[in-house]
Amino acid sequence: MGAVHKLEREQHDRCDAFLGVHASVRGFAWRDRLDAAAAKTAVAISQRHGLPELLGRVLASRGVGIDQVTTALDPTVRALMPDPSTVRDMDKAAVRLAQAIAAGEPIAVFGDYDVDGACSAALVQRFLAAHGRQARIYIPDRMTEGYGPNREAIEGLVREGSRLIVTVDCGTTGVEALGAAAPLGADVIVVDHHQAGERLPDVVAIVNPNRHDDLSGLGNLCAAGVTFLLLVATMRELRQRVVPLQGLNRAYVAKGLQAMRGRRNVGLRALADAAGLAVAPTPYHLGFVLGPRINAGGRIGDAALGARLLATGDAMEAQRLAVLLDKLNRERKTIEARIVEEAAASADRLLDADPELPLLVVAGEGWHKGVVGLVASRLTERFRRPACVIAWEESGLGTGSLRSLDGIDIGAAVRAAVEAGHLTKGGGHAMAAGLTVDRTQFDALQNFLRARLGATARASRAAHALAIDGALTPAAVNDEFLDLMERAGPYGQGNPQPRFVFPAHRVKFAKTVGEAHVRCVLEAGDGSRLDAVAFRVADQPLGAALLASSGMPLHVAGHLRRDTWGGRDRHELIIEDLANPRAQH
Repeated sequence: MGAVHKLEREQHDRCDAFLGVHASVRGFAWRDRLDAAAAKTAVAISQRHGLPELLGRVLASRGVGIDQVTTALDPTVRALMPDPSTVRDMDKAAVRLAQAIAAGEPIAVFGDYDVDGACSAALVQRFLAAHGRQARIYIPDRMTEGYGPNREAIEGLVREGSRLIVTVDCGTTGVEALGAAAPLGADVIVVDHHQAGERLPDVVAIVNPNRHDDLSGLGNLCAAGVTFLLLVATMRELRQRVVPLQGLNRAYVAKGLQAMRGRRNVGLRALADAAGLAVAPTPYHLGFVLGPRINAGGRIGDAALGARLLATGDAMEAQRLAVLLDKLNRERKTIEARIVEEAAASADRLLDADPELPLLVVAGEGWHKGVVGLVASRLTERFRRPACVIAWEESGLGTGSLRSLDGIDIGAAVRAAVEAGHLTKGGGHAMAAGLTVDRTQFDALQNFLRARLGATARASRAAHALAIDGALTPAAVNDEFLDLMERAGPYGQGNPQPRFVFPAHRVKFAKTVGEAHVRCVLEAGDGSRLDAVAFRVADQPLGAALLASSGMPLHVAGHLRRDTWGGRDRHELIIEDLANPRAQH
């Protein structure tokens, strides 16, 4: 009976596959992102609001209801801002921060060394500066201190005079380190979004929508989003004292991009100039142009550079910092490329020995621990399974970073490994986590993680399909169409970039360019053409299929963007997958 049911499921999958694709070049089945119920909603959205059918499909497939369309197409912070007080400990934190501002108490901001931590720290510093107060920003060194608060740093900040320490993008798991503040006469507010364990630090307030006892429903916010809520609550508290992105995240990004186009923040303006960004920023530029440069200091240089750049009002200092971060980012790319090559070779050997491995765990001597997270992302992307990359130190400790796939909670697995005694410390999110491990526990850690994640990882790979929003031809791709799609953005985690298929298009002029990318041109039967590129695939099946296409018809899936880099102004498809039309029957 089981075999019959399996055959029936396979036959259903074949019939349900978009364009009949049940096994692409990358091994995916293609599925229409709209289910039957959402398809009806899409029609209703288009009819009631007078919108093109394809935009209705994109909105409905992302959970937008008929009555939510106006807000979805123009997300505003005002419309989507919840009452900050719904977050546990928010009022406690706002009262204490307002008290420190009013009394002129010395305040320190302890931030993480990544872009989220830098932005959060800069937000707090700029808010305090607007109220005539200065803050001491402390960003731990990734190489010597690692993630999160440490006792030495906390004690040092108190000795310097800080009476209130605000941790941003970290602190939820810092039980011991933060416990050092109170005996020395300082209070601590934790502002974070990482997953929480059962034991929390004994501090004034822990503002984290991902703590177990928080019922706000705002666990999808990044640390900067939580920090913004705290500052809104603090402003409300201060006013009371002186007078008798998914929805909210999208609003943050949409309105933030509008503000960035005004180039008023001198740090961001200098960074855009250093990166050669001469067009209005988009989410792509945030993620792949500006973000990596802000992160670069925390990865291979001075961890506080990004926060200082974002917080400064001095144009000359901003220019100096931006040039330095741009240089560090180029160095980071070189380091990352070498380690990716070595880590991928290790992963290949592991999969040759056991093709069903649920999790890749690779470790290396001499690897720079500042880039292990980036390397883990590359392995997850290439091998379609969670990956853990560990850099060994001479002390015998390893610093590791993990990346996951939808449906596989890597953060919970790391916390469980800490509780089981396999890790010195660790924590993170469902999709990304970090850890510190003793070399003597390496084998036990691998076995623990693979046993814990095995079933969900295998199920995730088996069920994983590429969601498609519709079919297009190059003739349909113009400024008007891209403007239409941008109305449903900004896109990112939780609001995925629309993915379209160009059916049976000829792939021409394919060639390798830059760092293992493949460029080509798609040509339809009517002669219309579209430039296309697939990133980092030259040595993978996707790249090999493009380079060997010889003008034969292929189904090509990907997402569209305006390519404005280097002063260009053209439309381009970012290729994510291919399928041979003749192999799908």
